[in-house]
Amino acid sequence: MIKKYPPGQVSLERALSKLGLASRTVGHKWILEGRVHVSGKVCKNPRQGVNPEKTKITIDGERATEQSFVCYILNKPKNTITSRSDEKGRKTIFSLITHDKPHLHSVGRLDYTTTGLIILTNDTRLSDWLTDPKNEVPRVYSVTARGEVTEEKLKKLRAQAHRVEPRKISSKESHLEITLTGGKNREVRNLMLSVGCEVTALKRISYGAAELKDLKTSEYKELTRDEVLVFFPDAQIKLSE
Repeated sequence: MIKKYPPGQVSLERALSKLGLASRTVGHKWILEGRVHVSGKVCKNPRQGVNPEKTKITIDGERATEQSFVCYILNKPKNTITSRSDEKGRKTIFSLITHDKPHLHSVGRLDYTTTGLIILTNDTRLSDWLTDPKNEVPRVYSVTARGEVTEEKLKKLRAQAHRVEPRKISSKESHLEITLTGGKNREVRNLMLSVGCEVTALKRISYGAAELKDLKTSEYKELTRDEVLVFFPDAQIKLSE
């Protein structure tokens, strides 16, 4: 059962996330470890209702205050994961960020072998808006797949994707640009498998109006609040610069 909170309140773990201090997973861990105090008392209940703007919350004795807005676009390399840590010890995209900035989380995910543009921010309102399917934010992917994508297969793909443009087609290999607005897990790969073609290389080249351009593999670029609003004019942003 989903717990309902009074207006203005959210769970304690959600409050830490909204303040740009930690992901829900990390915040949950901090709370269980007894590192978080609410109104002067230790709280080990991640679902405790609090008002992140009014309730006094401290972490390790320091007042939890809203962090400044931070946002990056990063050109994800192959064979990296988008979560903060991995039980298998694989490299994560967060190891590429050398700046000392407030807690970041990835906006959506790219799987282990997929490369290209991913957005990182500490603003949960922005990431929620960008990943909400109802906002239909387009993501464009460069796709290489085994086999020939025939006109019949293109027709089937176009019935499921927002846009499909063939770039180079041969009997051995096909190159396409596919635009999606839903953001489901492994959506491009599953889409291609539905027409009998296995993806051999996949790269996201744009997210909304944000593009990789000359950003090299593993490089990242910080975006100001104004730049984000140029790329996504209707985006919801909570944190201030």
